[in-house]
Amino acid sequence: MKIIRYSFLLLVAAIAFIACGTGKNGAKDASLRAVVAGKNTMKPVISADSSDYNTRLRLAYFYGEAANQQALGNYDAAYELLMHCKDIDPNAAEVYYALSAYDDGLNSKELGIADVRRAAELSPENSTYQERLAMSYIATKDYDNAIKAYEKLYASTPDRTDVLDILMKLYAERKDYSQMLYTVKRMEDADGESEKTVLTKMHIYSMQGKKKEEFSTLQNFVSRYPNDLSYQVMMSNWLLQNDEKKKAIAVLQKVLKEDPTNVSAKMTMIDYYRAEKLDSIAEKIEKELLLNSQTSMDTKASIIRGIIDRNEQAGGDSTKVLSLFKTILSEKQKNSDLAELYVAYMSLKKMPQDSIVNGLKLVLSISPDNKGARMELIRMLWGQVDMDEMIDICKPGIEYNPDEIAFYYFLGFAYIQKDKDNEAFDVMKKGVAQAADTSEPALVSDMYAYIGDMLHERGKLDECYAAYDSCLQWKEDNVSCLNNYAYFISEEGGDLSRAEEMSYKTVKAEPKNSTYLDTYAWILFHEKRYAEAQIYIEQAIANDSTGEYIYLEHAGDIYIMLGDKVKATDYWRRALEAGGDAKALERKIKYKKYFPQGK
Repeated sequence: MKIIRYSFLLLVAAIAFIACGTGKNGAKDASLRAVVAGKNTMKPVISADSSDYNTRLRLAYFYGEAANQQALGNYDAAYELLMHCKDIDPNAAEVYYALSAYDDGLNSKELGIADVRRAAELSPENSTYQERLAMSYIATKDYDNAIKAYEKLYASTPDRTDVLDILMKLYAERKDYSQMLYTVKRMEDADGESEKTVLTKMHIYSMQGKKKEEFSTLQNFVSRYPNDLSYQVMMSNWLLQNDEKKKAIAVLQKVLKEDPTNVSAKMTMIDYYRAEKLDSIAEKIEKELLLNSQTSMDTKASIIRGIIDRNEQAGGDSTKVLSLFKTILSEKQKNSDLAELYVAYMSLKKMPQDSIVNGLKLVLSISPDNKGARMELIRMLWGQVDMDEMIDICKPGIEYNPDEIAFYYFLGFAYIQKDKDNEAFDVMKKGVAQAADTSEPALVSDMYAYIGDMLHERGKLDECYAAYDSCLQWKEDNVSCLNNYAYFISEEGGDLSRAEEMSYKTVKAEPKNSTYLDTYAWILFHEKRYAEAQIYIEQAIANDSTGEYIYLEHAGDIYIMLGDKVKATDYWRRALEAGGDAKALERKIKYKKYFPQGK
């Protein structure tokens, strides 16, 4: 058997595991857990209007017990205790509220709503109950009752402007424009007029086709803030969208006279010139904005995306777009957003790999902590550059993203390719120390496997096996680890049945892998199951294209135990010719006998 060293193929897809389980109280409890989670947390607060002192005491006790059982995850018990509480006092609002979470999931949404409704009726001043009732109505698309519930909630808590936002959506579902406008008024009464409320009113009028009222609303707002150029630009946008081009351009010219660098106005000017088929003027303004250091990256990205879209619609000639990118990126960049967009565009256009690689390097020169760009660069270059360059790429990844184990993984295997096992070992140990629940299991598993191999070479068997165990905990079907682990156990007089079990998994996973077949055959040999061992060693040799001497030697050892000295001797001679241990093999050939290693 030869020890497996990994091929180190790049993993290009994440592996996701979904953990699931059942609580000690069974399936019903598990479902209850899902139902209760995020709904409501029970609080041992008992209604003040319970019938008498003894009733209040009993209710408090059993309600408290229900809360305790819920906290412990004993949901069946909690539910039964709550039902008992309802029997004790049918008018305890908090009991109905607590029951609603269970009934909603286990029985029906209607019953859950009925519970909440009863809680809200019994305790109308409790805003939590009212809001939960309203949310329940929305869940069942009962918008009329949802509106009633939220209006009642707002009446009791007029400082809750978030409730008005919900009411706005509900009235929109009903296309109740008058109530929508009334709700906007209430928003303005609470927080004052704002751009948001003005735009909302304009939208309501637009839905009704009332252009006059829509414009009047905007005009009145703009006139109240004559010095705010952003509102002037808002006006010009509305005029442009409603085919009032001359008025729109007049407003924009006024804005740009006061503020020649106003980006919003220039963006609207671009839209105007595009609408007028004056593309050359629009492109000139776009270029000015793109080369202006004061233009935000979001605006630049928006402009470039628009240019790309138009270019694709026109046939997709990338020459102009690439030239524009190079011009922009020749200037010092505040962040890597545009460089990333550049790389994405080149990938879309299937540009040569060298170009994309240079783009990724540009991204990293601007933002060396860009994890995604560095990982993509490693993916593209792995196996295509010398390992010194790969090491230079991986090292900064650890410096800038010390919690990302992938950089430890690739740096470690780059060292392995350079025959720097000590450096690889140190990096892998640091890497597994960063492993977390969110880490890629395959990467962590492979690093533990290599650590185990190195520990074995150093004669630290206990630590080696501990590393292999960790490897298999992260990925139980890591076949390379299973192979090596099984072989070492068999060679060192360990549990052969365990070794066989592990080795058989590798053969099942890769039935034509000569190394795995040889290991399995050799374990069978140690178990004195020579006839079975013969089958697998012959398969190992048949599938081997490398002329591995150890397979031939093992075949000779197996055949001598089967009493076939001719075949045994033939295989030993072939092993000798293939480069096997001359002294050991010549001894076997001379005496036609198997000699254990070291004896």
